[in-house]
Amino acid sequence: MPAPHDVEPRLLRAFTAAAEELHFTRAAARLYLAQQALSRDIRRLERELGAELFVRTTRQVALTPDGERLLPYARRVLAAHDELTDAFRSAPRPLLVDLNSPDLVQERVLLRARELAPEQELMARYESGLTGAVQSILAGRLDTSFGRYGGLDARLRARLDSQFVRYEPMAVVLPEDHPLAGLPEVPLARLAGERIYAGAGNDRTPEWTDLAARLFAGRGIEVAPPAPLAVGHEEFRRIMAKHRHPVLAVVDFPPMPGCVLRPLVDPVPLSPVSLVWRKGLRHPGLDALRRAAAELGAREGWLVRSPGAWLPEGEPGLPA
Repeated sequence: MPAPHDVEPRLLRAFTAAAEELHFTRAAARLYLAQQALSRDIRRLERELGAELFVRTTRQVALTPDGERLLPYARRVLAAHDELTDAFRSAPRPLLVDLNSPDLVQERVLLRARELAPEQELMARYESGLTGAVQSILAGRLDTSFGRYGGLDARLRARLDSQFVRYEPMAVVLPEDHPLAGLPEVPLARLAGERIYAGAGNDRTPEWTDLAARLFAGRGIEVAPPAPLAVGHEEFRRIMAKHRHPVLAVVDFPPMPGCVLRPLVDPVPLSPVSLVWRKGLRHPGLDALRRAAAELGAREGWLVRSPGAWLPEGEPGLPA
């Protein structure tokens, strides 16, 4: 028997049914085929393999030696094919969802998505920065992330899809003994002369540093030079105590020891947050995430832009 090339599972299924039944009419009925179609598939398989698989007489059907040799291989191929089909039909793989950092608003989107689609597995990841996360998305290590879509390089945006989620008011994290820490809100003008840390030097978050530079331009505020990336509350406290630079954040930034969080006003600066995924991705977990984001956005006013609020000029990806 010559080596087969790209034998279709359908032909192997016709052969296996006929080999097990040794009766073409019963085999055709088992596969819900016309007997003529079954016979045609077996003849095609024989041509492709260059071997006769059955001996047929008016009274019986029997396997040839080549047919006997093919049968165990055909069964293994069909079992593997059925396993593959079932794996993708019964339950999609987990959806890997980057939340950037713990305790931010996107965690609420994930929790609501899990409620909307409890049968799906949505796994949280923390990549800390949309630009860094997008590299993992395009490499297949992540499925979705949240962040400033308009701050990505245009070549990256061309390979992604997005859904706008929220206009997120921005804030500043201050050492608790900072002169502005006693204010309930901090006017941007009061930050003139300050150096504010906004991720400078972190190649995973250039979209955030760019947002800060645009906000500070013309206001006498500087982006602080690079500092070690602080991961965890204790490291954040230590780095803040050492460098003492206020940190640009959002109003939902989690509490940090030794610091206070104050909203920025006059004007209120907004950070545009989108859900981002690679083009062509289809997954019921992504559908649930998109529904959750739309539902929470409508209910909590995330898509409402307050009059006079600041946004980066010409930002791509914002709602019309």
